[in-house]
Amino acid sequence: MADTSDTRTPAQIEADIRRRREVLAETLDEIGVRVHPRTIVGDARAKVAASVDHTFGRAYVGVNRVVSDVRSRFTDDEGVPRLERVVPAALVVAGVVGLVVVGARRRGRSGRRRR
Repeated sequence: MADTSDTRTPAQIEADIRRRREVLAETLDEIGVRVHPRTIVGDARAKVAASVDHTFGRAYVGVNRVVSDVRSRFTDDEGVPRLERVVPAALVVAGVVGLVVVGARRRGRSGRRRR
C-alpha cells in the first residue's frame, strides 16, 4: 500500500493551498483574456493583416522580377536601350493601337447606320 502519511505541518499545508489557489487564479485570468471576444478579434485581425502583407509582398516581388526581366531584354548591362529590340516592340504596339482605333471607329459608324 502507498504511504499516505504527511509530514507537513498544518501551516505548510495552508501555505501550499494558498500558492496553488494563486496559480489557479492566474491561470483562470489568462484563460479569460484569451477567450475574450476583443482578444479573439484582435488575433484574427493580426492574422489577416499578416496574410495580406505576405500576399502583397509576394506580388510585389513577382512584379518586380517581371519588370526587371523585361528591362533586361530591352537594355544592355549599362542601361542603354537595345534599338534592335525596342524598335520592333514599338512597331507592334503602334500596330495594335492602330487596329483598336480603326475597330472602334468602324463600330461607331456601324452603330449610327443601324438606327
